[in-house]
Amino acid sequence: MPVYPGDPQVRIGPALTMERDGINVLHLDMGSQSGTHVDAPSHIDDALLTLDQLPLERFDGPAHVVDARGLAPRTPIGAEAFADVPDGCMVLIATGWSAHWGTDSYLEHPYLTEAAAVLLVARGVRTVGIDALSVDPTPAEDFPAHRVLCTAGAVISENLTNLGEVLDAQQAGHGVHVSLFPLSLPGADGAPVRAVARVTEPAPPADTV
Repeated sequence: MPVYPGDPQVRIGPALTMERDGINVLHLDMGSQSGTHVDAPSHIDDALLTLDQLPLERFDGPAHVVDARGLAPRTPIGAEAFADVPDGCMVLIATGWSAHWGTDSYLEHPYLTEAAAVLLVARGVRTVGIDALSVDPTPAEDFPAHRVLCTAGAVISENLTNLGEVLDAQQAGHGVHVSLFPLSLPGADGAPVRAVARVTEPAPPADTV
């Protein structure tokens, strides 16, 4: 499984087996930022909230998908891309970069500018997800988008996939509701999640007089 440079590699294998032990148990060895995961604010600062200190509303609610597909490698995504984001919703950024999963190109993903992160925080957004390895460049000497979002108490979800399908549903008039529930790990900086997007039926047309 691809991981951020320097993070622990993921290893999954049998610990106990039916044939040998009469029961199946997997051995999991991974970092908190493996695969599709969420970052708690404490990911970038010990003084900020840990995973178990965050309200559940950070991980479940109505979402707006931003179309950032078709960008060149390492393109910054500026504040103008978020002009139509409703206040207070969860925001998912569809770059299409999940198509590069497992290749060297996956590290060359688009990323949020600091100004974009500032705008999202000002709009009351406290959950931001992206279908790429990070909301900042990879690798990075600093993490300006992380710092803006995490300092505001926001949750970041990375390595999402299939956001194009969710965006298509939104553009067809459907609502989007997203769940990103992590394991409840005391003091953790993040955890893998099973990310789920549910689409609702389009609103019926208003009655005409």
